[in-house]
Amino acid sequence: MKRIMVRYKVKPEFVAENERDIKRVFEQLAGERPPGVRYASFKLADGVSFMHIVSLEMTGDPSPDPSPLSKLPAFNAFAAAVGKRCAEHPVVTNLTEVGSYQMFGE
Repeated sequence: MKRIMVRYKVKPEFVAENERDIKRVFEQLAGERPPGVRYASFKLADGVSFMHIVSLEMTGDPSPDPSPLSKLPAFNAFAAAVGKRCAEHPVVTNLTEVGSYQMFGE
Protein backbone atom coordinates (compact mmCIF):
# COMPACT_ATOMS: atom_id res chain seq x y z
CA MET A 1 0.00 0.00 0.00
CA LYS A 2 1.32 3.41 -0.93
CA ARG A 3 -0.29 6.53 0.47
CA ILE A 4 0.67 10.07 -0.38
CA MET A 5 -0.57 13.57 0.29
CA VAL A 6 -0.09 16.43 -2.15
CA ARG A 7 -0.64 19.99 -1.01
CA TYR A 8 -0.37 23.22 -2.99
CA LYS A 9 -1.82 26.71 -3.28
CA VAL A 10 -3.24 28.18 -6.49
CA LYS A 11 -3.53 31.81 -7.50
CA PRO A 12 -7.07 33.07 -6.71
CA GLU A 13 -7.95 33.54 -10.37
CA PHE A 14 -7.33 29.82 -11.02
CA VAL A 15 -9.45 28.29 -8.23
CA ALA A 16 -12.48 27.55 -10.43
CA GLU A 17 -10.33 26.13 -13.23
CA ASN A 18 -8.47 23.90 -10.76
CA GLU A 19 -11.73 22.62 -9.26
CA ARG A 20 -13.12 21.93 -12.76
CA ASP A 21 -10.08 19.83 -13.69
CA ILE A 22 -10.19 17.93 -10.39
CA LYS A 23 -13.87 17.10 -11.00
CA ARG A 24 -12.95 15.78 -14.46
CA VAL A 25 -10.44 13.42 -12.85
CA PHE A 26 -13.15 12.09 -10.52
CA GLU A 27 -15.58 11.71 -13.42
CA GLN A 28 -13.03 9.62 -15.29
CA LEU A 29 -12.21 7.60 -12.17
CA ALA A 30 -15.92 6.88 -11.67
CA GLY A 31 -16.24 5.74 -15.27
CA GLU A 32 -13.11 3.60 -15.45
CA ARG A 33 -12.94 2.42 -11.82
CA PRO A 34 -9.24 1.43 -11.83
CA PRO A 35 -8.60 -1.25 -9.21
CA GLY A 36 -6.54 -0.44 -6.14
CA VAL A 37 -7.02 3.34 -6.32
CA ARG A 38 -8.54 5.47 -3.58
CA TYR A 39 -8.36 9.20 -4.10
CA ALA A 40 -9.76 12.26 -2.33
CA SER A 41 -9.30 15.94 -3.00
CA PHE A 42 -10.05 18.83 -0.66
CA LYS A 43 -10.10 22.62 -0.88
CA LEU A 44 -8.84 24.08 2.38
CA ALA A 45 -10.46 26.87 4.41
CA ASP A 46 -8.36 29.64 2.82
CA GLY A 47 -10.12 28.92 -0.49
CA VAL A 48 -6.90 28.67 -2.53
CA SER A 49 -5.09 25.69 -1.00
CA PHE A 50 -5.77 22.15 -2.12
CA MET A 51 -4.86 18.78 -0.65
CA HIS A 52 -5.09 15.42 -2.39
CA ILE A 53 -4.79 12.09 -0.61
CA VAL A 54 -4.04 9.03 -2.72
CA SER A 55 -3.97 5.40 -1.64
CA LEU A 56 -2.64 2.82 -4.10
CA GLU A 57 -2.60 -0.92 -3.61
CA MET A 58 0.82 -2.08 -4.77
CA THR A 59 0.85 -5.65 -6.05
CA GLY A 60 3.71 -7.48 -7.70
CA ASP A 61 6.81 -5.70 -8.96
CA PRO A 62 6.22 -1.97 -9.17
CA SER A 63 7.05 -0.33 -12.48
CA PRO A 64 8.83 3.03 -12.57
CA ASP A 65 5.36 4.67 -12.42
CA PRO A 66 2.96 2.22 -10.77
CA SER A 67 0.12 4.73 -10.40
CA PRO A 68 -3.00 3.98 -12.44
CA LEU A 69 -3.72 7.72 -12.22
CA SER A 70 -0.96 8.41 -14.71
CA LYS A 71 -2.92 6.41 -17.29
CA LEU A 72 -5.95 8.73 -17.09
CA PRO A 73 -6.07 11.56 -19.66
CA ALA A 74 -8.04 13.76 -17.24
CA PHE A 75 -5.39 13.34 -14.54
CA ASN A 76 -2.57 14.07 -16.99
CA ALA A 77 -4.34 17.24 -18.19
CA PHE A 78 -4.85 18.35 -14.58
CA ALA A 79 -1.22 17.61 -13.65
CA ALA A 80 0.11 19.43 -16.72
CA ALA A 81 -1.89 22.58 -15.94
CA VAL A 82 -1.50 22.78 -12.18
CA GLY A 83 2.03 24.22 -12.33
CA LYS A 84 0.96 27.41 -14.10
CA ARG A 85 -1.85 27.90 -11.60
CA CYS A 86 0.25 27.64 -8.47
CA ALA A 87 1.16 30.35 -6.01
CA GLU A 88 2.90 27.58 -4.02
CA HIS A 89 3.98 24.50 -5.96
CA PRO A 90 2.89 21.00 -4.97
CA VAL A 91 4.63 19.30 -2.08
CA VAL A 92 4.35 15.51 -2.13
CA THR A 93 4.52 13.72 1.21
CA ASN A 94 4.62 9.96 1.66
CA LEU A 95 2.28 8.88 4.44
CA THR A 96 2.69 6.02 6.89
CA GLU A 97 -0.62 5.07 8.45
CA VAL A 98 -0.71 4.92 12.21
CA GLY A 99 -4.43 4.27 12.30
CA SER A 100 -7.63 5.12 10.48
CA TYR A 101 -11.32 4.57 10.85
CA GLN A 102 -13.14 3.79 7.58
CA MET A 103 -11.01 6.40 5.80
CA PHE A 104 -10.01 4.11 2.99
CA GLY A 105 -13.08 1.88 2.79
CA GLU A 106 -12.09 -0.83 5.25
